[in-house]
Amino acid sequence: MIPQPSAPLVVTAGQGTRRLVAVACRAGDDVVVTLTGGERPHVGCVVLAQPHPTRGDMARIRVTSTVVAIPPHREEALARPLAERLAQALGATVVVSAGVHEDVLSAEGVAAYLRLGDELAAALLDALAP
Repeated sequence: MIPQPSAPLVVTAGQGTRRLVAVACRAGDDVVVTLTGGERPHVGCVVLAQPHPTRGDMARIRVTSTVVAIPPHREEALARPLAERLAQALGATVVVSAGVHEDVLSAEGVAAYLRLGDELAAALLDALAP
């Protein structure tokens, strides 16, 4: 029997318009995450992260990732760490599609979203861990 995708899991971090929402589904052993937030959610970046043994040390796991970003979007700063952290911890291939938009975003706002991304990653790991 072919494993079916899991029901979506929704995790949030932040509040108001400065909020991130992750919708995650298991696809067999793998994980697919849609990460949105801000004033106008969209798709700005997609990251595929894959764990594999380190050459010469099969017990040590490395993660490689591929990023496709739509210029001038900058969601890679949120999507790549999330995808790589989940892939490393879960030993699964992970896809993260991300789109977060807030008009006139300051450096402080960017830092706030990055902190929310860390918080969201921890919550997702708790929810997805076997």
